[in-house]
Amino acid sequence: MATRSKSSQRWLKEHFSDPFVKKAQAEGLRSRAAYKLEELVERDRLLRPGMVVVDLGAAPGGWSQWIRQELDRLDPARPGRVLALDILEMPPLAGVEFLHGDFREDAVLSNLETMLAGQPVDLVLSDMAPNKSGVEAVDQPRAMYLSELAMDFADRHLKPGGAFLIKLFQGTGFDDFVRDLRKRYAKVAIRKPAASRRRSPEVYALAQGKLPAIK
Repeated sequence: MATRSKSSQRWLKEHFSDPFVKKAQAEGLRSRAAYKLEELVERDRLLRPGMVVVDLGAAPGGWSQWIRQELDRLDPARPGRVLALDILEMPPLAGVEFLHGDFREDAVLSNLETMLAGQPVDLVLSDMAPNKSGVEAVDQPRAMYLSELAMDFADRHLKPGGAFLIKLFQGTGFDDFVRDLRKRYAKVAIRKPAASRRRSPEVYALAQGKLPAIK
């Protein structure tokens, strides 16, 4: 049997001692990532009854699960919609419409647009990230490409005044991407929620108030 590397052993130890992992397990949430979203959404009161929310890079479903619960809590009579997409399979969640596919493929984007049926989106979430090779010169461009695709989707489907929350990795292309966001939204903030591991280069850009036209 192969032995685990020291780095993988360290990750396992860190993961299972993580208070957010324990909390997610205790509260029946699919992933600790739900607490990142909870902090980011509640700080700016992004949710309203009846919203249409698209969750890109949704598996294993922590964000979609939390959003669905919150929308139901806000007003059960106006549940809105939660549409989730991922290249990985995701076990079903009640009240969440899931599309399995690679967001980089035109056919998958077309299927997502068909599901929306012309309905404008209030909030676009993107927690997408490429499979890491460990080589920053490879990983960062892949991550920025996914970010560009998510921004393009928001350009086309997010209603004026809507919000876009996206995970980014600091590195080449990051500053240019944030500048592009500022041309599209009234307010852009960079946040690192408490549930993000400190050594992770990830941050979240929250863009609010989509402008009717790009500056």
